[in-house]
Amino acid sequence: MLWGAWLTANICMWMNDVAAAWLMTSLTTSAVMVALVQSASTLPVFLLGLPSGALADILDRRRYFIVTQFWVAAVALVTCVVLLSGAMTAPLLLALTFANGIGLAMRWPVFAAVVPELVPRPQLPAALALNGVAMNASRIIGPLVAGAVIAGAGSAYVFVLNAVMSVLAGFAIMRWKREQKPSALPGERFVGAMRVGLQHVWQSNPMRTVLLRVAVFFLQSTGLLALLPLIARGLPDGGAGTFTLLLASLGGGSIAAALALPRLRRYANRDQLLNRGTLVVAAASVVVAFAPNVWVAMPAMVIAGMAWISAANSLVVSAQLALPNWVRARGMSIYQMALMGGSAFGAALWGQVSSLTDVRTGLLASAAFGVVVLGWIRRYRLETQAEEDFTPSPRPLPPEMHVPVDPDAGPVLITVEYRIDPAQAEAFLEVMEETRRARLRQGALSWELFRDTVDPSRYIEYLVDESWVEHLRRFDRYTAADEALREKRLRFHIGDEPPVVRRCIAQPTRR
Repeated sequence: MLWGAWLTANICMWMNDVAAAWLMTSLTTSAVMVALVQSASTLPVFLLGLPSGALADILDRRRYFIVTQFWVAAVALVTCVVLLSGAMTAPLLLALTFANGIGLAMRWPVFAAVVPELVPRPQLPAALALNGVAMNASRIIGPLVAGAVIAGAGSAYVFVLNAVMSVLAGFAIMRWKREQKPSALPGERFVGAMRVGLQHVWQSNPMRTVLLRVAVFFLQSTGLLALLPLIARGLPDGGAGTFTLLLASLGGGSIAAALALPRLRRYANRDQLLNRGTLVVAAASVVVAFAPNVWVAMPAMVIAGMAWISAANSLVVSAQLALPNWVRARGMSIYQMALMGGSAFGAALWGQVSSLTDVRTGLLASAAFGVVVLGWIRRYRLETQAEEDFTPSPRPLPPEMHVPVDPDAGPVLITVEYRIDPAQAEAFLEVMEETRRARLRQGALSWELFRDTVDPSRYIEYLVDESWVEHLRRFDRYTAADEALREKRLRFHIGDEPPVVRRCIAQPTRR
């Protein structure tokens, strides 16, 4: 049911984007303005992705998902009214496209966080590939429906249909009986949730690699999509039907590759799929740039779609596997910000190049950029080490923490005293570097490790949490990977007693 709602939501997205892009070509002949339709559609995700992800992690995800659908429906109705009244202008169309993009910015993180709730970890790559099928089926269905409605009734009625479908998808989501996991702790605060999300991603080496690779890939590949309306119009007998056929070809290739991905993964890892996909998208863009007619451009678009989904699936699977559930929506929103930021900047960049030269040159420049940058960026690998197990493994509170403390009291200073064999100091420091990143990923404000100047076997780890309730969350956020890291630390500790842990709460002073 949710997959069907997601498919419908994406059909609406493509209907809106196709109608807006084609409508812009009738409002202006500027290549920059046409390309900026793509930027206006994707830029909200870059600007609002993190706040949206924070809300999706701290609010009820079902209700939040429903609200996004009604937002998109409202924007579609306003667009229809403006268009039928004859008041539509190129800047106003960009503004309304931006407003519709806000719905995408709200919707994508919550759905990305929902999928791992519904399927077990081993099936996650297949489930994400199925989402790719929905995205690319919508890439075919949306443009075909939009093209037919534009040709038969006009662009305004595309937005009417968009509103109706969005409302129906919202009612479908209402039927989802999501099981809420009760928590004794109050919900996270909005600003604090964003800070922790950013901090978690920054301290995660796998996520930093994914963000870099996704931004560069979409900066290159968006040139083909952003310039496609002008490419279609420039082909012999080019029109709305040509644009629709080229988009459908891209989507058809993506669906075919998504269905074949389980077999492809037997012969190529995620890095190989991403690198090869980048090169194939660049080659297909060159073919489309020189295509004499639609019959040459269509096979190239099919191949581009196959390469695109192979690369994009490798990136999104890597991101999902690098995130624990408690911060998943925030992490995936940051991922989507990198994706959409690369797309928005790429659309504006290649549109500007086309405006200064011509459309063919803009497309060739995007292809050349992808090939040149790949030579440098391929050293940042998605699969460099064994993936961490982020299965939730909450730890019970130790007996000394069962005391009445104001949840908002803080900051909280935590110290852990270890006794380490000096001969094992170097190995211990390596484990503590992993610990530093893990503590900061869980939300600590600061972390340090100190060695006693008199007793070389005595080490003190200190970290600071924002408040007592944020310190309590640390126990809820524990995963199997955190437990494994804890065991590694304890193996270095010598003595009959475990490491000594102390917790202190900051006290206000008179100044």
